[in-house]
Amino acid sequence: MNRRPRRFRLVQIAAVPTAFVLSVATTLAWAWTGGVDQIGLPVGSLGDPTVSVPVLSPTAQQPGMPDALAPARRPSSAAAASSSAAAATTAASSAAAGTTGTTGTTGPAAPAAAPGTLVPQGRMAPAGDTQQARGEDCYTGHNLVPTCGVLWGVAPGAHTESRGASALARFERKTGRHQAIYHAYHGGIRQLFPTEQEIAIAHQPGKRRILFLNWKPESASWAKIARGDRRTDAYLDRLAVHIKRNFPEQFFFAVHHEGENDVRERAGSGYTARDYAAMYRHVIKRLRAKGATNIVSVLVHMAYVPHAQKSWFNSMYPGDDVVDWIGLDTYAYSDPGYGHGQFSEVFNRRLEGKGKQYWPGFYNWAKMRHPGKPLMLAEWGVWSSRRNPQYKADFYRRLGHEIRQFPRIKAMVQFETPSNQKGQDSSVDSTPAALHAYRKLGSLPLFQVAVTPRR
Repeated sequence: MNRRPRRFRLVQIAAVPTAFVLSVATTLAWAWTGGVDQIGLPVGSLGDPTVSVPVLSPTAQQPGMPDALAPARRPSSAAAASSSAAAATTAASSAAAGTTGTTGTTGPAAPAAAPGTLVPQGRMAPAGDTQQARGEDCYTGHNLVPTCGVLWGVAPGAHTESRGASALARFERKTGRHQAIYHAYHGGIRQLFPTEQEIAIAHQPGKRRILFLNWKPESASWAKIARGDRRTDAYLDRLAVHIKRNFPEQFFFAVHHEGENDVRERAGSGYTARDYAAMYRHVIKRLRAKGATNIVSVLVHMAYVPHAQKSWFNSMYPGDDVVDWIGLDTYAYSDPGYGHGQFSEVFNRRLEGKGKQYWPGFYNWAKMRHPGKPLMLAEWGVWSSRRNPQYKADFYRRLGHEIRQFPRIKAMVQFETPSNQKGQDSSVDSTPAALHAYRKLGSLPLFQVAVTPRR
């Protein structure tokens, strides 16, 4: 019988403890980076399954999209200057993704794969992957467009007496994370904004935020404002001085959001689609001419298909030079019907047909009509239903996966209300399962963007 050389036996013996050490190290590394969460085992008392975070393929620059929308590199030390980056890192360590929860309904097929589509589980991401996949920091750049990822925000306490800082603090406590965007609403020509409270919210130590302020003019018709209504112009001049003196940082600013809901296409009404475009244009140009050059303008549509099918819809656009972002307000309904289904059905609802019957979907429309503009869900939420209480949690679970089919979306702002004008509830904590799923959604690396002051 042949005997193995003594040296070979020693090598074998030495290999055993080496393999054991490597195995332990691998196990510890796996546990540190997510462990059970990453392989889809049930977590928590609620037992809702999760799956690993999908990996994105390289995001190519969209045709016609300016460089400001393309991911950019940034030294990792720069984000450390923003305290929100630290919070983002903490949240990202609890990585979770949208899941395969079902609602019993099937929406239309998702949009065709585009840059930023999912790589099947188990495959390595190709070289040159996204900024986040490379472990680089995401932060706000030119016109507040994030260099990667999606800004996460809220309009807290809507339709309640408890709005502002207290509502924001409660929302952040229950959802377990800092909100990058704070959304508030103003109207008329008396109050100047940002208010002292809003400025304090934006400048809170350790929690810098972007303000998103809506203003609805109520002093005159759209047509009169566009022609230079004296009272409105005097207010705009005061507002510009106030902004320049008290809040030099960039902030999102919307003029009469969801204007299509108030369009009256009767000649001389003062509220035609073209009147809206002229009014919007006048407001932005006058504010900037008077020194408020830090406003980042957002044109906000309702994302309601019957309005979009009107012949006048595209006439509402006031021009590229006065529109920095396109905002869409979109809501999911827990009960079957319009607005029910998966995210692609709710946000990018398409109608086949010819002429007025055809609609490509709001996301597809924005890509075609405004290829250089970043998109924002200026308001979004899921309306609750006692008949279908599980839908909201399922929607949140799937959203972490489905949002990646829409790489042009750069910001999402939850509209948080326990009861709107119709008594509908969009609260993320309407059920324990919904809150759990929303917290997991907000912890995804995709939504960790550091707020860096821009002027």
